[in-house]
Amino acid sequence: MGRDDPGRPELVGRALRLEYLTVGWNILEGLIAIAAAAGAGSVALLGFGIDSVIESVSAGVLVWRLHAERSAAHAGAVERLDRTAHRLVGSSLFVLAAFVAADAAWTLWRQEQPRPTILGIIVTASSLFVMVALAHAKRRAAKALGSRALEADSFQTTACWWLSLAALAGIALNAALGWWWADPVAALGMTYFLVREGLEGWEDESRS
Repeated sequence: MGRDDPGRPELVGRALRLEYLTVGWNILEGLIAIAAAAGAGSVALLGFGIDSVIESVSAGVLVWRLHAERSAAHAGAVERLDRTAHRLVGSSLFVLAAFVAADAAWTLWRQEQPRPTILGIIVTASSLFVMVALAHAKRRAAKALGSRALEADSFQTTACWWLSLAALAGIALNAALGWWWADPVAALGMTYFLVREGLEGWEDESRS
């Protein structure tokens, strides 16, 4: 769809609402997850919570971009900010992956047993449903707008779904079966998705 299409403003508005929802949800779930992680000593939940906050920053970039398009801002300036922001988010994900891996390895070495957390189970399970719905809606909006940035953001939302699943598996196995090691092992598994997500951000901007 071209920028002059009469139906485009409505599509941009729909995409903006999706990004606002993404920002709001990620901040809420991130704060809840970090608080629950602090109380339970869960590495997987802590990594999940910090990633949620980082993802809200990434979604905030899309909000700026969509607002800029709607107000007919200079497209070149929007693209330059987008590239810089995505690389910063990608770098932050590498740092988060390193922190989570080191903390998980230390927890396994010390055999520190996290406490079961019902709140953590609730927030990660809820995230599974929210993220899959958001990712699907963003893919449809990206296709309608012909937006590469929005399509990349939909992939990030899908990555959040996998992170939710990994975190939920770790804390649920610990709560249900007493497998304390499942939590740090799940955290180690999460580092794969964090690094992959960070690399995709850098590679996408290198190709642009």
